[in-house]
Amino acid sequence: QVQLVESGGGSVQAGASLRLSCSTSERAFSSFVMGWFRQAPGKEREFAASITTSGGATNYADSVKGRFTISRDNAKNTVYLQMNNLEPEDTAVYYCAAKLDFRPYITENQQRNYHYWGQGTQVTVSS
Repeated sequence: QVQLVESGGGSVQAGASLRLSCSTSERAFSSFVMGWFRQAPGKEREFAASITTSGGATNYADSVKGRFTISRDNAKNTVYLQMNNLEPEDTAVYYCAAKLDFRPYITENQQRNYHYWGQGTQVTVSS
């Protein structure tokens, strides 16, 4: 029943920035751990970033650490992924995901543990 709607993808040159957004009408948004995953052409989907229900803590894959920032606005039922200094290797379909979890201080990097997924948004980075 939880629907996640993503936006913000696009085609940019290396070094550019994009901000992805993922919103839901789900009332219990603040009870969901949120994550971003990505799937590059010919590769399996991989973890990118996760954020606790309150937004107080985050976790990142090494490949994006220092360049990407995950954040959330629970008042807007929205999670964001700010992507800076994009590289061609960042080219992928980016998915947001939600995991119902009442524990307030955890992140989740295992995609199999997420309950709901967005449709994905394409990010293409050219050199």
